[in-house]
Amino acid sequence: MNSISSHPLSVSNASFAADVLDASQHQPVLVDFWASWCGPCKAIAPSLNEIAAERAGRAVIAKVDVDAHPELAARYGIRSIPTLLVFRDREVVATMVGIQPKSEIFKRLDAASPEPVDRASQTVATA
Repeated sequence: MNSISSHPLSVSNASFAADVLDASQHQPVLVDFWASWCGPCKAIAPSLNEIAAERAGRAVIAKVDVDAHPELAARYGIRSIPTLLVFRDREVVATMVGIQPKSEIFKRLDAASPEPVDRASQTVATA
């Protein structure tokens, strides 16, 4: 498991426990349940690639192809794609269905982060 990946990690049935559940004990893991034929899945992919690069070492972005791994989709009750699940400490702590803005994805990842996020660079001083 590469915990400092700057691109989304493809996850399979065999690697899910290590790549998602175990990794979520150290940092948030966002799992994108998608399919190659899904237009909205293709539309959100560039944002997820950017988030993976921006949060490398602080979050893992993983992808599960629901056609290749229907057991994982069934295990987590995926009924629509794209569905994004955020895992922390081996548990789902956030669910997002459909195309989401990067700001919402960052908000959910930050909420699952074990250490406070440095918001100083994101906030304009008012003094």
